[in-house]
Amino acid sequence: MADTTPNQVSELLQKWREGDQAALEALMPVVYEALRKVAHNYLRHERPDHTLQSTAVVHEAYIRLVGGGGQFENRQHFFAVAAQLIRQILVDYARKHRSLKRGAGYKLALDEAVRVPQKDVDLVDLDDALRELTRLDARQGRIVELRFFGGLSIDETAEVLSISAATVERSWASARAWLYRQISRNAPS
Repeated sequence: MADTTPNQVSELLQKWREGDQAALEALMPVVYEALRKVAHNYLRHERPDHTLQSTAVVHEAYIRLVGGGGQFENRQHFFAVAAQLIRQILVDYARKHRSLKRGAGYKLALDEAVRVPQKDVDLVDLDDALRELTRLDARQGRIVELRFFGGLSIDETAEVLSISAATVERSWASARAWLYRQISRNAPS
């Protein structure tokens, strides 16, 4: 999400919140490419015959974002909400289109920063594990959501959550390891 300037997005959001509809029209081109890259990153791991496109995910997320009335404090808040929406859209789609045969759904790779064997992870299983993690540690759940589904950097995540980058890095590594163990434990033998 580093493609947009923080001030540009924050200023447009402020103007939109104040009722300037032209600011809303100017916002879309500024955030569109960043949102599309995040959606594309997840969809590239999808099965070859998958029908959902990154453009559709971005359009759906954007419709939901602007439908909320523009009550975003700044760029970080906007992208944090976008991360939640992208996660929700992808998980809803995966649940809807999940086949009866386990493992036929959306597959993702957990990040390389955790020193665990990599395997593809079903998005629905990941979402279930992430809900459990969030129940146990809300901040770690939020970090995973912002980093994984929102595409925010360590520094951007730290800024959104008002914590240090070092804390984000530790929590990110711990959360990924916990998610991997949880998903592995629940995987069929």
